[in-house]
Amino acid sequence: MRKGIHPDYRPVVFPDPGADFAFLTRSTMTGTKTIEWEDGDTYPVVDVSSAGHPFYTGRSRVLDAAGRVERFNQRYGRN
Repeated sequence: MRKGIHPDYRPVVFPDPGADFAFLTRSTMTGTKTIEWEDGDTYPVVDVSSAGHPFYTGRSRVLDAAGRVERFNQRYGRN
């Protein structure tokens, strides 16, 4: 890995007040606020988490898998 071109990788806290949940992990993201964690150390807070961010809601699209398989079989002659 080349030195000096990668962002710092540091411990941060991801809280979600709506879900009353927070976790400590490592990230390249930075936060302006800080919080004292359970271990007594102070960490920056990043205000995006998987529990509350709309991208990570866990909802998935239902794909028409049967229709795709049938089209594949029709195209490539599998009977």
